[in-house]
Amino acid sequence: MARRPIALVTAAVLFLEAPGIVVLNAVMARFVEIQSMSLDGLDPDHMVTGTWALGIVSGLLLALCATVALVAGIRDKRPGRAGRGLLIGCAVVHGVLGAVTIGLIGWGAFAFMTVVLGLVVLTLVAYGKGADAPAEAAAPA
Repeated sequence: MARRPIALVTAAVLFLEAPGIVVLNAVMARFVEIQSMSLDGLDPDHMVTGTWALGIVSGLLLALCATVALVAGIRDKRPGRAGRGLLIGCAVVHGVLGAVTIGLIGWGAFAFMTVVLGLVVLTLVAYGKGADAPAEAAAPA
């Protein structure tokens, strides 16, 4: 079955996306810092710190999701309960962000988010319940 390559491709895409999200947030933090932007009187330094924190935490979580997919692909076994929960959360976030990116960024970003969502969901489905059950040999009756 093609579940091992799917999990490995998912891990590779998520590992590439993790530093990308950190860089994106670094660029946004720099814009906020240069323009001294504030939101409803909030200190611009707090906005910069929050943007950096969001980027780093998001990158770490994406790397953790990628690690779960990588381990599932290498072992060819379904992730544990926490790993499945992490991948489900990753899929939900990609779905919501994909819907938001249509209006804010464009269809290209939506397509990327949808592809990543599809890979994560396909990994979850491929390693679904009963996927690790040994195949019983069909004895002729």
